[in-house]
Amino acid sequence: ETVEGNLWLACRWCNEHKHDRTHFKDPVSGRRVRFFNPRQQVWSRHFRWSGEGTQIIGLTACGRATVEALKMNNSDIVIARTRWVQAGWHPPKD
Repeated sequence: ETVEGNLWLACRWCNEHKHDRTHFKDPVSGRRVRFFNPRQQVWSRHFRWSGEGTQIIGLTACGRATVEALKMNNSDIVIARTRWVQAGWHPPKD
């Protein structure tokens, strides 16, 4: 249903890659798992920033599948994050 509890708050890029899917294959285990849900899960349990702060690393099956499905480390966003790091805006401190 299109109700607030089912809506995904995401950037346009991620939202376009998510579509109406809720699951994706974990690239490590090959298992089909649910996407990360920011309303119910803690970001730092499933993800971390790479050393240079430009890529999102999935720590769990859920995190890895979400990064893969939403193409969260595509070259355009990594270039943008590189500039944000240089400007001191990134990565988030939380």
